[in-house]
Amino acid sequence: MSSHKPDQDPKKHHADAEKQKPEIVFEGGPQAGSAGAAESDPAAVGTGNEPANAAPLAEQLRKLRAERDEVMNTLVRRQADFENYRKRVEKERQADRHRGVEQLVERLLPVLDAFDRALDARHLPADAEYRTGFELIRRQLWDALAKEGLTRIEAVGKEFDPHRHHAIERVETDDHPDGNVIDELQPGYTFHGRVLRPAMVRVAAQPVSRQAGQN
Repeated sequence: MSSHKPDQDPKKHHADAEKQKPEIVFEGGPQAGSAGAAESDPAAVGTGNEPANAAPLAEQLRKLRAERDEVMNTLVRRQADFENYRKRVEKERQADRHRGVEQLVERLLPVLDAFDRALDARHLPADAEYRTGFELIRRQLWDALAKEGLTRIEAVGKEFDPHRHHAIERVETDDHPDGNVIDELQPGYTFHGRVLRPAMVRVAAQPVSRQAGQN
């Protein structure tokens, strides 16, 4: 009688075969795969560090804006200082030119006086042509000086002004109000409003007899 054993259970044999298959393990496992997916997602990159980096960037931006404002304020102040300096230099230059012209005009006043005396003197009819020439030269000289700012001081008929008139004589008279200028011995001039030379004048004075009667 044969001793042949029956085959084993097919289901059990299949389970044993599955256990004997080599197990395939991916490097990094499931967790590594998740991390790689997170790194490849742009929306997920840096989301955890944003609050920590925002504060230093804001502080740096604030400092840069403050430095910019300071530079702009410095530039504005420097521009204002330069403009004031330019105006001051221009004013000083004009004043220097003014003084130079004033000195020249003052030296020419005696020449103008000489022309006036020559024209006031008596002339013979034969000297008419010379007189016309003197008048023309005197007019040209006066026009040039007046263009620079020379003005003649009004004297005769005006009330005596100690700042513009130099009284050399007081004349008692009833024909003119007391204190009025009745005669001009030498003309006075101003240069751009400043008295260059006061006019030499005679001034009317109330007669002593009238003053005694009023007292």
